[in-house]
Amino acid sequence: MKTPVLLKYVLPFFQWYALMIFLTLVIDYFLHRFNLIFVGRYFGLIGTLVIIISFVYSLRKRKIIETGSPKKLLELHEYLSWAGSILLLVHAGIHFNAVFPWLAIAMLLIAVASGLIGKFLLKKSNELLKERRQELMGLGLTNNDADKKLFFDSITVDLMKNWRVVHLPITLLLGILSLMHIITIVMFAK
Repeated sequence: MKTPVLLKYVLPFFQWYALMIFLTLVIDYFLHRFNLIFVGRYFGLIGTLVIIISFVYSLRKRKIIETGSPKKLLELHEYLSWAGSILLLVHAGIHFNAVFPWLAIAMLLIAVASGLIGKFLLKKSNELLKERRQELMGLGLTNNDADKKLFFDSITVDLMKNWRVVHLPITLLLGILSLMHIITIVMFAK
């Protein structure tokens, strides 16, 4: 049988997520290495603006704006959100003196993970599962036999179908926590 859904689609998801973390660490390392730590503060503003720009897709999807190709705007949303997340992670660094930033970063990591699930996993996994079911049925297997052979792939796809249930509220919570972080920085800036 062909490559399982887990290896074909879940592994690339983890690779993109790991690449995000790796790039964050590399950028942070070089900022510290060349004594440019102060630049990380500006990454917070730039990363936030990049992510805000990425929400043009959401506005188009909800028909608040009428211009732009939804497919191109989705791609823009995906890549800008990913790049903005790297900047925000570098900005966050490792600081244990504030709660809002850490909660916002936790929400950011979950939002990115759920977004990557939607991007890389769900659509392709659904298509692959349908193709495999058709192949098995074409070989003369009954519906029950095909279901048995595709059991673990079906469970994987069913779990991934719930990604929006996590993505939207976590993104909203990320926005609220980020706003609270910004407000407290403005209020208590020295």
